[in-house]
Amino acid sequence: MARIGIIGSEGRMGHVLLEAIAAAGHECAGGVDRGDDVANLADASDVLVDFSVPGALKDNLHAAIGAGIPILIGTTGISGEHHLAIDNAARAIAVLQTGNTSLGVTLLSHLVAEAAARLGTDWDIEIVEMHHRNKVDAPSGTAILLGEAAAAARGIDLASHTESGRDGHTGARKPGAIGFAALRGGTVAGEHSVILAGDQERITLSHSAENRAIFANGAIRGADWLIGRDAGRYTMQDVLGI
Repeated sequence: MARIGIIGSEGRMGHVLLEAIAAAGHECAGGVDRGDDVANLADASDVLVDFSVPGALKDNLHAAIGAGIPILIGTTGISGEHHLAIDNAARAIAVLQTGNTSLGVTLLSHLVAEAAARLGTDWDIEIVEMHHRNKVDAPSGTAILLGEAAAAARGIDLASHTESGRDGHTGARKPGAIGFAALRGGTVAGEHSVILAGDQERITLSHSAENRAIFANGAIRGADWLIGRDAGRYTMQDVLGI
């Protein structure tokens, strides 16, 4: 039984994580939210699960390093500066960072990479996502994760090949671009489709999240897997062994 500490315990995911921890037979070591002491939680935990905000990430990493425990980061909207901080932390502890903890999305990203690698660059890639009306970042962390999977499979940099926010007279689609479209409304937990469009044919790979419990369940599985791992940066694909 693992002692799992929750960072962002008062958010939507925080409440669902409590239920998932109990269902998996683990113990919740406690939870913190904005302004709380992360270091004390880290000292009482075997692993931390962070679904808070990007601005708190560096402090959360420092707390995990200070306690010598691993941390799973599910926070979205993080920048290049945050990724650098994660890379530095991964020299001291095990860190799993992902834009989506769903096991289904993890497998989807693997399938997207396979398709992007095996189909020619004349197949255009478009990623469409929809989330609830209160989501504040776009594209979603999951959409970016899927875009990164496709870009890596093609040996290109996602940032320099992204097309998003098309409006007005945009001109023709750039060859090799990866397009993003974000929809917002209602209470949608998460819908993602990766469209690979070739001449006279099209493939769509999709995932639908019906409940946030799938993210919590995946996060707990990933957190449990992290315990005892060597320092390094890991992904959910490592958890599934793909």
